[in-house]
Amino acid sequence: MTSDWTPTFAAVDRAAFLPDQMWPFDMDTRKSVVVDRADDPNAWYAAADTNVPIVTQWDEGEHSGTAPGRVSTSSSSMPSVVYAMLRTLDVDQGMRVLDVGTGTGETAGALFHRCGHDRVTTIEVDHFLSRRAHERLHAAGLYPEVVAGDGFEGHAAKAPYDRILATVGVREIPPAWIEQTRRGGLIVAPWGTHYSNADAVARLVVGVGEASGHFTRPVEFMKLRAQRVSLPVHDAYVPEKAMARADTSTTDITEAEFLTGRYTALPFALGLRVRDCVQAVADKRDGVRPVWFYGLGDRSWACVMFSDERGEARVWQSGPRRLWDEVETAYRWWDARGKPDHTRFGLTVTAEGQRAWLDDPADCWTV
Repeated sequence: MTSDWTPTFAAVDRAAFLPDQMWPFDMDTRKSVVVDRADDPNAWYAAADTNVPIVTQWDEGEHSGTAPGRVSTSSSSMPSVVYAMLRTLDVDQGMRVLDVGTGTGETAGALFHRCGHDRVTTIEVDHFLSRRAHERLHAAGLYPEVVAGDGFEGHAAKAPYDRILATVGVREIPPAWIEQTRRGGLIVAPWGTHYSNADAVARLVVGVGEASGHFTRPVEFMKLRAQRVSLPVHDAYVPEKAMARADTSTTDITEAEFLTGRYTALPFALGLRVRDCVQAVADKRDGVRPVWFYGLGDRSWACVMFSDERGEARVWQSGPRRLWDEVETAYRWWDARGKPDHTRFGLTVTAEGQRAWLDDPADCWTV
């Protein structure tokens, strides 16, 4: 957070936008544990003041009880991530902004504090969340226009915007966002592929019929509801005895080279190069770890089995595509170019679709 955002951070209190029952996400254990303000107010306020994401809704509101639900569907993002994105947005007093994914309302409140009266519109697909955010914003003396609707369509009534900010992960930059942003304006959004949850913040400058720009940093966000893809059902791809019938081979890529960890560039880069594919990393047992790949357009699948005892990993592949061959080719491409990080990649969006690129928009390919 830069110093010019300090007054907003001080004025827009995160705690004012959080529900009484919430689930802070432990960054070390990768688990959420319930905190209830009525039962333990000290723990509740401590969580609100901690730089961690906090789940505020499970399963689109159908969840009940204190245990975490199946899918987190609304949250309060890490304050450090929110203010980094606001810095990337390069937004200032008097600019007209569309905030996609109201959630708790805190980000809309920060934008209102920064930009001024009648300059900020925030849109949320969940009507209950939208209503609660509206109440909390007004209670805090913050008055952006709160709209219940599909953020994928933008909000044409207040266009054109100087800035559009999405605090929800997208797999496709909607044409409506480009159409509703003035020429020279910015779209800032977490963007990624179905390959994994490894997203990055896209900072796109809007031109005539297109938006283009670099990625700025790795992030993980909940996905826009219209663009979620459920993990493929394993048995539908790999029925009994399927591995015995699959093509087999080996690879000299090691587990340490391939599984580089969260927020590293490799899974993001692989997603850019291998279309319509989902990766699933299994737990390691007895020194062996399988990594699975599933095709989204057909029933192609692959498995690479890393072993602490073997120098080479075994590979199984089946279906119209040879998914591991595609993934290995993408890995070799990334390695040969100096293992570029997120910031060397970029995205260009036009009416014809989306193209990713490395360093230069001319060196592009369809994603």
